Amino acid sequence: MKVIIQIPCLNEEETLPATLADLPRTIPGVDEVETLVIDDGSTDRTVEVAQECGVDHIVKLPNNRGLATGFQAGLDAALKLGADVIVNTDADNQYSGADIPKLVAPILAGEAEMVVGDRGVADIEHFSPSKKALQKLGSWVVRQLSDTDVTDATSGFRAYNREAALQLLVVDNFTYTLESLIQAGKGSVAVGDVPIGTNPKTRESRLFGSTSAYVRKNGLAILRIYTRYEPLKVFSLLGLVAALAALGAWMPFLVDWIANGDRDGHIQSLLLGAVLFIVAIQLFALGIIGDLLAGQRVMTQRVYERVRRIELQLDVEPSHRVEPARDRSTV
Repeated sequence: MKVIIQIPCLNEEETLPATLADLPRTIPGVDEVETLVIDDGSTDRTVEVAQECGVDHIVKLPNNRGLATGFQAGLDAALKLGADVIVNTDADNQYSGADIPKLVAPILAGEAEMVVGDRGVADIEHFSPSKKALQKLGSWVVRQLSDTDVTDATSGFRAYNREAALQLLVVDNFTYTLESLIQAGKGSVAVGDVPIGTNPKTRESRLFGSTSAYVRKNGLAILRIYTRYEPLKVFSLLGLVAALAALGAWMPFLVDWIANGDRDGHIQSLLLGAVLFIVAIQLFALGIIGDLLAGQRVMTQRVYERVRRIELQLDVEPSHRVEPARDRSTV
């Protein structure tokens, strides 16, 4: 049983040593524990620091491609390196490495295929009241959309077994946390969560510059991801709203006609209703087209999974892998 702990990095030369030092080198029930750093086009000494700290594997992307791409590159590399369980953590040492055994325990026990670390957002001191409320609301929305019971949807402290990692395909270019949860829920992956601790804050978030940016980006990400997986529901709902609005626009004409027998006038409301009704039909049509495309997405995901399995059978080397330093110190 091999566990690989992956750490996506972008200019993390200052925080990476503490993050690596906090990781366990042994886990009960696990034969091997290895570390993997994914450098997402850093311009500082992140790779050199990782080598000096003795990481087992390094993947260096040639340019900055975003957190989601770095996460996906790490999954691909970890699978090719023989991982049975893959743990993802952040390079800013936000999550307590001592809780990794707790995170992988449900997977080792066969109780879950994917486990998310619950930070207990309400108790994190450096989170503002508004951010705590938004985190709680966002997690509730994701639970409804993904049919899972995860209480901290945006937590990046996660563990995946081999089968769950093979199925996972993140295409969102912003973050992987929401899409991977929704995808897991829609794909009937057994998802669980465990309470975990956090370390003192080391730096400001690079994903969100402000609370308003957090709301805007996460809200758009949830809408975009859910539409990708449930287009018929989304566009049918929008079409229903447009159809009801069309009926509302026609009501003055209909009431006058039924009550008074007068069919003259109300040209504006008739035109508005006609336009809204056409919009409703177009939205329903988009839902049907989107549903057909969603079927194609599922087929593409299955093909991607098969390609991954074939690559593993052929012992294909991880892309963009950098050989770590020969003389490695103990992390």
